[in-house]
Amino acid sequence: MAKPKKTAKANKGRKIAFFDTTLRDGEQAPGFSMSAEEKLMMAGALCDLGVDVIEAGFAAASPGDADGVRRIASEIEGPTICSLSRATENDIRTAGRALEPAGKSRIHIFLGTSPIHRSAKLNMSTDEVLAAIHRSVSLAATHCDEVEFSAEDAIRTEREFLVEALECAAKAGARVLNVPDTVGYTTPDEIYDLFSHLIAKVGGTENAIFSAHCHDDLGMAVANSLAAVRAGAMQVEGAINGIGERAGNCALEEVMMVFATRKDLFNVDIDIDTTKIYPASRMLSKMTGNPVPRNKAIVGRNAFAHEAGIHQHGVLNDRRTYEIMTPEDIGLPGNALILGKHSGKHALAARAKELGFEIDDDRLAAVFIAFKAMADQFGEIADAQLIELISGVTGSASAVWRLKRVEMRAAYGAQAEPFARVELEHPERGMVTDIATGEGPIHAAFNAVQHITGMSATVEELEINHVGAKGRTDCIADIVLRINGTRFGGRSRTRDVIPAGVEAYVDAINRAAAAQNRDAFGQEKASTTTDDAKDAA
Repeated sequence: MAKPKKTAKANKGRKIAFFDTTLRDGEQAPGFSMSAEEKLMMAGALCDLGVDVIEAGFAAASPGDADGVRRIASEIEGPTICSLSRATENDIRTAGRALEPAGKSRIHIFLGTSPIHRSAKLNMSTDEVLAAIHRSVSLAATHCDEVEFSAEDAIRTEREFLVEALECAAKAGARVLNVPDTVGYTTPDEIYDLFSHLIAKVGGTENAIFSAHCHDDLGMAVANSLAAVRAGAMQVEGAINGIGERAGNCALEEVMMVFATRKDLFNVDIDIDTTKIYPASRMLSKMTGNPVPRNKAIVGRNAFAHEAGIHQHGVLNDRRTYEIMTPEDIGLPGNALILGKHSGKHALAARAKELGFEIDDDRLAAVFIAFKAMADQFGEIADAQLIELISGVTGSASAVWRLKRVEMRAAYGAQAEPFARVELEHPERGMVTDIATGEGPIHAAFNAVQHITGMSATVEELEINHVGAKGRTDCIADIVLRINGTRFGGRSRTRDVIPAGVEAYVDAINRAAAAQNRDAFGQEKASTTTDDAKDAA
């Protein structure tokens, strides 16, 4: 897999390297395990993103981890491939063997330096720790292109001893000196002061850089990493979506977009293709089965969504009113106007037009009153609900498909074949029914919808949640389809799981059809204008 050409850079200045530990610190966290094949795919996404270092695993942890590191080292070109290692000979030699195929390799050695680690975990004196650092770094330097040393629990280590430990590592050949906040304990002011002190006091670092590895136990991993960079750190360590031990690591996508968005504040150079952030985030979410929280910065579903009427009005006029970066910057096709109880008439009218309704001002006022009542009851309103509401108030119809009935058979066994029967209604084509098979009943239902509508689609995301409010329990389904290379979202809210998923699928199909119709209308209009111009000539 070749390293891509980088397309997004911040202001010229200090080069900040990104050390991604999604496949090591992230993957070892409970609930985030990945298979060897999944780790290789994720490594490819990180390569496309442009991270400088991929920590592919902990080779000495198991034969499987060693094989995973070796495979990534063999097949991923561009980034430095790294393996974690304890300060022991066996770990170092195992890491070195696993990294042999890499174009550029790094062994990442860690050893606890804080009083609690020295006494409770290592049972070593300060002199013994220093001797272990020198011995292990010197050995590792003979097995890879470069060595990184981490003073585990550096934040709680005495400053004088931390200076000694890092200086020892640098003199032994470490080219990266990592100062990890292993337990997420520090604050931005404190870590800024610490890095400033270390950069000034640690000797022998002419050929070395300082790195920050911050955990999020107190919710400050990103802020602490940025503070470390301001103090002089040249590498930021973290993981996509902020996954990792306990509360997780610094979320690399957030740091990347801080540097890309606040070019006025951080005079640094980054070598990242930010349009690959969203695909990498979604790939990780799907592989681990852990959805990204809706309110997650940069990559959450709500990061570019707007419900408040004032915000929606502003965004409809000029996105810059409420968006400091565009969804396209991170590889997301567009923002979303969420229809709910906070929405205004402008957003309602815009969505109604997208759905094919032409509503005059008088009828829009009546629709808006009914819409507000529905929003107070249900919260966020899906398109299927809005179509029902507008049709009921105005008596008009929209040229979209509507789910009327779905039946499924969930067969079990090697010879069984699940199937589904779906009925859709269209204002022009009437009621259409299809029966289809699939890998499972809901897949069969999706196939039936494709047969009826003539739209071929691939499901990229599907999330169904139960929600309860005011004595009612509903299922909310969110889906993303890829149709002819473009992503279309769909949503549904019903009383049952089965129709919710299928209705969301139909919703996304309708949005794709509407987009095609708009494109066709635009091309027809352009063609007509050209013909008129020829006639006039």
